[in-house]
Amino acid sequence: MAVDVLIGQAYFLRFDPTLWEAQRPYAPLGALYAAAFAREAGHRVALFDAMLAESEADWDSALDQHRPAVAVLFEDSFNYLSKMCLLRMRTAAMRMIAAARDRGIPVVVAGSDATDHPDMYLEQGAAAVIAGEGEVTLVQLLEALRRGVDLASLDGVVVRRDEGLVRTPPRPIMRQLDAAPRPAWDLVDVERYRAIWMRRHGYFSMNIATTRGCPYHCNWCAKPIYGQRYTARSAEGVAEEIAWLKATYAPQHLWVTDDIFGLKPGWIEAFAAGLVARESVLPFKCLMRADNVSRDVVAALRTAGCRTVWIGAESGSQRILDAMEKGTRVEQIETAARLLHEAGIEVCFFLQFGYPGETFADIELTLDMVRRCRPDDIGISVSYPLPGTPFHARVREQLGTKQNWVDSSDLAVMYRASHAPEFYRELHAFVHARFRLDRGVAAARSALRSPHRVSRAQLASVAGALAPVLRLPALSRRVRQLARVQPALPPTPALLPLLTPQAAALPTEQRH
Repeated sequence: MAVDVLIGQAYFLRFDPTLWEAQRPYAPLGALYAAAFAREAGHRVALFDAMLAESEADWDSALDQHRPAVAVLFEDSFNYLSKMCLLRMRTAAMRMIAAARDRGIPVVVAGSDATDHPDMYLEQGAAAVIAGEGEVTLVQLLEALRRGVDLASLDGVVVRRDEGLVRTPPRPIMRQLDAAPRPAWDLVDVERYRAIWMRRHGYFSMNIATTRGCPYHCNWCAKPIYGQRYTARSAEGVAEEIAWLKATYAPQHLWVTDDIFGLKPGWIEAFAAGLVARESVLPFKCLMRADNVSRDVVAALRTAGCRTVWIGAESGSQRILDAMEKGTRVEQIETAARLLHEAGIEVCFFLQFGYPGETFADIELTLDMVRRCRPDDIGISVSYPLPGTPFHARVREQLGTKQNWVDSSDLAVMYRASHAPEFYRELHAFVHARFRLDRGVAAARSALRSPHRVSRAQLASVAGALAPVLRLPALSRRVRQLARVQPALPPTPALLPLLTPQAAALPTEQRH
């Protein structure tokens, strides 16, 4: 049956080898919100879920099956994978636009990459690009296309005209998030997601968003959708949605997708109380800033069921954190890790290497921090200059033809870093190997102390340390050899921060 609108996205898990191997798929929450808004406005909606699709050919089949009046690529701005603007996914989006265009179906595109590069998407044949937060604009675009109204009369869009691109005034972001409809989960093949999670991990995880945006100032962080603005749902509203998810789909775990979870004072405490009152406490993982982790917050997290907190630690060098305008201190990272561990909550670190001016001594400080804090997991990246960031503006002239990573494991250094690109690839392998070895040794010692209480996780850590034992000496030698190799071009000097550490520590709303 023909529908008014087919909503999809261009992040295909199969096109990202590392993430495909991990088998932790999450439904495209951004597209589900868009679908809910469109349906609330009276449109007949179908969903194309690229997350589990085989290829762009499945999009072709969806177009033929649903015969939509309008096709929409609404990227998931709640998922960091979509916000990375990966080249393989851009290629998929271009092919999807062409497929709809060839069928005479107008295409609307929304997402980080399209907001940064609307010309590429419009040249491919998109009728309009939504710039910034998209749901309200999408509903107005659908109505304008139905009535034949000039799309350039709407706020928050970019369109092509004979004289060139026309970017209309930005649309104000939504402030009353509790008024938004729930994501259209009924359009998702939830059981397929459940089967993948259960087969690989033994539990089923779903995703939920409690906020939009981030008000902090990390100068490498791209914010094309919300800018410096931060909007939170009410704790009661989120608790009610989790109760509904639990009753309807029975997830055993949640990923809270926020850039920063629980930033507003008292929010986590109210959230925990709302979950307890509804008997809807579920294990969840979230991302927090180290300077927002206090003893009271940790107690509330535990009451709410938090299993894992990821912290954007980035570096163990205070000099690098200040250059990034991160606004956190190394001792705050250490305190947050200690408090969370004491409460039985897993602590995981995001680490970033290669920031301009970083020396091998700075890298060693980061490795020392990891060994002191003993995180339960780490994610490693190299600094990635995305459009719209102060970091990108300062290294733009150094970028060549390649300005985006192909997939999430690319880790290409696209500017003049302190070391050659191969150094960072070897460093990535070395840090992971050493981390697994340290985790395995700690698990083995714990097992020896209490052999009758050995867990499966401890056994897995011990087993996982065997391969690093064999590889670590060679990796260590290779890293140190490459550290002594001078890069082909003079490295980018340390970037002077525009904010003092004290100013960087304050969210935008408190600085004005």
